[in-house]
Amino acid sequence: MTTNPITIDLPDPTLLDARQRVGLQNPRHAEGAAALQATTPARIGVGRAGARPRTGTILLFQADHAVTQDALMREVDPQLLEDLGLWVVNSQAGSRQEYLKRPDLGRRLTDAARQTVAERCVMQPDVQIFVGDGLSAAAIEHNLPHILPVLKHGLSAAGLSMGTPFFVRNARVGLLNPVNAVVDAKVCAVLIGERPGLARAESLSIYAGYRPQPDSTDANRNAICNIYQDGLNPLEAGAVAVQLFQKMIERQTSGVSLTA
Repeated sequence: MTTNPITIDLPDPTLLDARQRVGLQNPRHAEGAAALQATTPARIGVGRAGARPRTGTILLFQADHAVTQDALMREVDPQLLEDLGLWVVNSQAGSRQEYLKRPDLGRRLTDAARQTVAERCVMQPDVQIFVGDGLSAAAIEHNLPHILPVLKHGLSAAGLSMGTPFFVRNARVGLLNPVNAVVDAKVCAVLIGERPGLARAESLSIYAGYRPQPDSTDANRNAICNIYQDGLNPLEAGAVAVQLFQKMIERQTSGVSLTA
């Protein structure tokens, strides 16, 4: 006697229609549940199978988690950096594992990096921009080709000189301080990958400060966050950043004192 094998055939849970499908069985207000779910990437209205989440919900969670791990652990495509004319230096975090365990090392340049920056960068520009992988390589790859040209054009149109852009591997926001200790720019800014979440892995941020000093903190910086195609468009974000840099230079300050 032969038996038919059990087959389980589920639609791809990562597709947009599957993500937006209401998982509640027989919801009292189906249209309202769908409308509410469409307003947020949070996992609401997914339904249950007894005491546990439904299979599709679990599979989507695992898929999204894998995306975040890929964004966090892999390096930015070196060909992209080469195409954009960015040379590479390193923070004192020698690996991704050390970078995650020792945030302080990601805020410091190696001696070799400091020397390279001193040799290759224009000194005392109005605005020094550099790029750091941060916590998401995907954020750099998705947004940098779009936002960097806008920043270059915008600064030129505003009559502001731009320093030599470059890339720092295993970077933290605090690198603003040691970088500007070398180049002495009026404004120093880093484009850096944000911490990936289960709903988003390609979000970029810009952190900037007016003449960052060795003891500068987050209170001395301003941030433009959630830069990605479906959030703050990178083209718009570039224009907003140039306006922010102008304001910093005009008022000769940044951070909480700039917004006070």
